[in-house]
Order: sequence, then C-alpha cells, then structure tokens
Amino acid sequence: VQLQASGGGLVQVGGSLRLSCAASGRTVSSSAMGWFRQAPGKEREFVATMRRSGSTYYADSVKGRFTISRDNAKNMVSLQMNRLKLEDTAVYYCAAGDPILSSLREGRSYKYWGQGTLVTVSS
Repeated sequence: VQLQASGGGLVQVGGSLRLSCAASGRTVSSSAMGWFRQAPGKEREFVATMRRSGSTYYADSVKGRFTISRDNAKNMVSLQMNRLKLEDTAVYYCAAGDPILSSLREGRSYKYWGQGTLVTVSS
C-alpha cells in the first residue's frame, strides 16, 4: 500500500489549502483514512479521519475549518483547510488503517503512512 500526499505550500493567515492523498494497493473506501500533522518540535497529532462508513471525526482545533472527503473513483482522500492559522503550520501526513472507534485519533492505529506534505501559514 502506498499513500502519496500533496498540496502543501505557503499560505497566509486566513487562507485556504487543499491537501490530497492518492492511494494505491488499497481502496480508500476499505480503510479508515486519516490526516495527522507534526509541527516543528512537537509530537504528531490527529487532525481528521474518515471511517469506511463515511463518518468523519475532527480534532477540536480544526473543527469547522477543515473538511475531510473521499473520492472513491479516484481513490483519493482530501483535506480542505480553510481559515488557516499560524498554528496550523506543520507537515501533514495521510494514513490508512483499520482502527477501532476508540482509537481513531491515535496514529499507532494506522498501518500505512504517506510521506508528508509541508503546510506553512505565514502572517
């Protein structure tokens, strides 16, 4: 299974970016697909995930600003990020796995990881 994340870049505070994660070797509809991020000097943290059922879950810090979506035909998952803040600056990783409900926000519950894409929010 390979995951290829893309779409990162430099954006000003309040701006938007859309990250994409292309999957091969496994269909995105057969996995929970998540986004995590790691800021400089900080631990990796959960951002959002979509279960096989299509149910979505978000970190409190991004709820209402970020939207995770899935395109089964393209076998891709996207993360639309709006109203970006300085604290959203991080390397964003997509991940795939089969976490149980109580472990959806835990990175260790995801078996496959993409290489990461850098999002920099500037003032």
